[in-house]
Parts: sequence; structure tokens; C-alpha cells
Amino acid sequence: MRILEVLVKDTINTDLKSTDKKGIIEELVASVSKITGKDSKEFIDVIMDREKLGSTGIGGGIGIPHGKLKNLESLILGFGLSRKGVDFDSIDGRPTHLFFLILTPENSTGLHLKILARISRILKNDSFKKKLLKAADSDQVYSIIEEIDEDF
Repeated sequence: MRILEVLVKDTINTDLKSTDKKGIIEELVASVSKITGKDSKEFIDVIMDREKLGSTGIGGGIGIPHGKLKNLESLILGFGLSRKGVDFDSIDGRPTHLFFLILTPENSTGLHLKILARISRILKNDSFKKKLLKAADSDQVYSIIEEIDEDF
């Protein structure tokens, strides 16, 4: 599964303003909520519940908050960039700058794992991460992802 099969430009936010984990999640969810027409509170609750099990701040400046919802029809992916970085309870204790938000239907474990694995794999590419950190807008983020999405 390619990232651009599920990432919509309208869910890309290159100017996250929040300074804490919950605020970042709220910002990421806001754009996803608009696209789905669903209430953002349910998305936020599911993601925050998942964060209680262990932080999705995987280190290296990356966070992959995710959750599963009963009434969701298909996988939804969002991207966010925090230029200042945020304390996301990352495993390395360093600020998190790049966020991929993953929301999947409750019964789609395989799909959830496929997109999580793909994102994790491409984020091992330091050049890719550096390009994302410098992206000016959603079009540029989309192009950067498009470039690597074909290679992996």
C-alpha cells in the first residue's frame, strides 16, 4: 500500500502551533474531521486512549499517533509538521517534529499494520526526513512523499 493512496492534501498541516501532545493531536485531527464529516472528539479520544498504552513518539523527531474506530469506513492518514518541535513523550526524550496520524476502521488490522510499516520504513531515510522538515506547504510535502512512495 502506498502512502498517497490514503493521504489527502487537505490533511497535511505544515504549521502545527501546539506546544503539547494533546494540542498536536487536536490539530492533526481537525483536518481529518473536516474530510470525514465526523466529530473530532471521538478521534481525539481514541488517539489519547492509545497514547495511554505507550507513546507513539518513536524517536528521531517522529510521532505516529494512531487509533481504530468502530464507525470509520476506511483508513485515513494525516501529516503534520511542528517546526519548533513538541514534547511527545518520545522514546528518545527529544522533541517531535514530524507526525503521521493514522485512523483505521476497528476491524482492519492488516490495513493498519501495512500503512504503519510503510511509514516506518520510509522514515528511516534521513534525506526524506530532512526534506519534510524543510517543506514550505502541503503541496511540497505531497511531492516529497510522492517521490519516495514510488521507490519503496
